[in-house]
Amino acid sequence: MASVFSRIVAGEIPSYKVAEDERFYAFLDINPMVKGHTLVIPKKEVDYIFDIEDPLYADMMLFAKKVASAIRTAIPCRRVGVAVLGMEVPHAHIHLVPLQNEGDMNFSHKLKLSPEEFSAVASAIADAFNNQK
Repeated sequence: MASVFSRIVAGEIPSYKVAEDERFYAFLDINPMVKGHTLVIPKKEVDYIFDIEDPLYADMMLFAKKVASAIRTAIPCRRVGVAVLGMEVPHAHIHLVPLQNEGDMNFSHKLKLSPEEFSAVASAIADAFNNQK
């Protein structure tokens, strides 16, 4: 059975997409810690991030780096934090979290956003991603 993330990539479940290429997909976390909290996934379903073949893993990190740069352009923050937990969804994913301080990386804190806020944030990050040189 396809993971929820594979179903998002397939368009079966809606998401707030911020970036995509032929191998990777980035979208806003539906239960964000802070505004701009983004997930980066490989389109190929792999449960555990360290089971990804080395070339795809390296390219995923480079894609995440571009997404992080776009987040930093679109969302005022001091840094973009990176976390890999991989326990809640059996599909490798990277959390990119805009940070003002280390306390912003608190997985027990969930921010409530309206659909309009999600759309605005996704659009701002997508624009920044697409305007990178």
